Amino acid sequence: MSRIKVRLITDADIPAAINLLTRGYGSGRAPRSRNFWEDIISCLSHRPLPAGELPRYGYVIDSDGELVGILLLIFSTIWENGKAKIRCNGLGLYVDPAFRLCAPLLIRKASDFKDATVLNLTPGKHTFRMIEALSYVRYCDGIFVSIPLFSRAPKEAPLRVVDVHTKLDVLLDPHDRDLLLEHADCGCTSLWCITPQGAHPFVFRSRQVKKVPCAQLVYCRNVDDFVRFARPIGLFLARHTGRFLVLLDANGPVQGLVGKYFAGKANRYFRGSDRPRLGDLAYTEISLFDIGP
Repeated sequence: MSRIKVRLITDADIPAAINLLTRGYGSGRAPRSRNFWEDIISCLSHRPLPAGELPRYGYVIDSDGELVGILLLIFSTIWENGKAKIRCNGLGLYVDPAFRLCAPLLIRKASDFKDATVLNLTPGKHTFRMIEALSYVRYCDGIFVSIPLFSRAPKEAPLRVVDVHTKLDVLLDPHDRDLLLEHADCGCTSLWCITPQGAHPFVFRSRQVKKVPCAQLVYCRNVDDFVRFARPIGLFLARHTGRFLVLLDANGPVQGLVGKYFAGKANRYFRGSDRPRLGDLAYTEISLFDIGP
């Protein structure tokens, strides 16, 4: 009988872990190559971890020395109103078919971190009951597809939308600046919306939905900020990225935006005391690695 244990991923496990991920995600509608997982592991190896004893990569299921299941995790520090909070995001989960009954052991591991808000943003439909049984709560289940150029012009004037690398003579929140810069390094469009009242941060990930180019809102302080500045932001995105549509997480139509709501297109779950904000997918597989809807 096999001896099965769940343990931390070590540096020595990396080649076998990449083999397992490549095997698990190598087919289907969005297959992921070995190079894709090598890049992700490399990124995780260099990212700063929040204070405390937290796993750098995640966990594996070990069966007599052979890796048969894996859960990749991203730990990050999130700043809310000047307070640091820990966010844990599941990045990739795969268990070999013969060991699927052991999958809850991996998912439960992510629930061990009592001081962290744990996100499961791209679960398969077949896992809904399992993660809900582990006390995960769905906080979003839809996507709103907006056409920001059709929004009303904002009342604030003068107003500028600039790339994060633009030199500015206004006071910037250093945590927002660091967030925008890291996401820009990962291929996102990070920008500031400058008004007389201050600088508002935004991050977008370029996506293709049914071969239609669009941008996905992955970070802002508040969705109301995007609604207020949708038109100038839409003009910036159209000019610099060729994207005229913006997707954002929602639980219904978004007042003040022109577009259409699609229910059931973004099933987002969390576990912890801090309910995630809509419009905040920072430091997740969606924003950093372009995984998921």
